[in-house]
Amino acid sequence: MNILEVQSLVAGYGAQDVLFDVSISIKPGEIVSVIGPNGAGKSTLLKVIAGIIKPRCGEILFRGESLLNSHPWDITSRGVSWVPQDDKVFPTMTIKENLEMGAFLVCGDISRQIEEVCVIFPQLKDRMKQLAGSLSGGQRQMLAIARALMTRPDLLLLDEPTAGLAPNLVYMMLNQIREITARMNSAVLVVTQSLDAVKLSDRGYLLSAGLIKFEEKTDSFLANPDVRELYFGGQVSTET
Repeated sequence: MNILEVQSLVAGYGAQDVLFDVSISIKPGEIVSVIGPNGAGKSTLLKVIAGIIKPRCGEILFRGESLLNSHPWDITSRGVSWVPQDDKVFPTMTIKENLEMGAFLVCGDISRQIEEVCVIFPQLKDRMKQLAGSLSGGQRQMLAIARALMTRPDLLLLDEPTAGLAPNLVYMMLNQIREITARMNSAVLVVTQSLDAVKLSDRGYLLSAGLIKFEEKTDSFLANPDVRELYFGGQVSTET
């Protein structure tokens, strides 16, 4: 059974539609990437799933139940966490306080959750009293994802998690995303322009002009001529 099914989704801003008849699916523990040009509707897709934007029509099923007409906090409580591309952390709060904010739906002692996310992101463990605003870009990204994991989501939505990071940090971040699925069995839907992030995925979707143009397992996805030429310069190796 798919953990997420998006069916014939139409959504946009004001009178302008951005997504047209978009359908995607994700299995438990699967990493799925969505690529496409700027303005294709990739971030909009994540916002609709997270409940930030209401769709005009279509259906979103999470574990077989509709997410339509649900508030963002209700969607979070049901097991979906979203990490946007920007404004990810509270800069005047410490790392620990940021993690505590991510656990606002968790009852009781959250020390176990903090320990668990620090296993995935050990760089945060000895910095609990450090202000988030003093962290590097890579550390802030780690904190944003760690905070989203505090509710132990079944589905994690990541919007450009490696954008602006140095190559060595990209590699580290992608390994940590894979660790999330291995340790927590969370499915991950990642919007990305990173070839390495696509290679990490189990499957990929090509979204262009608000339409799903192509979907396949990673090797076949990267072998598609449109994917190679339009997004990776025609030179793609499927080796990691």
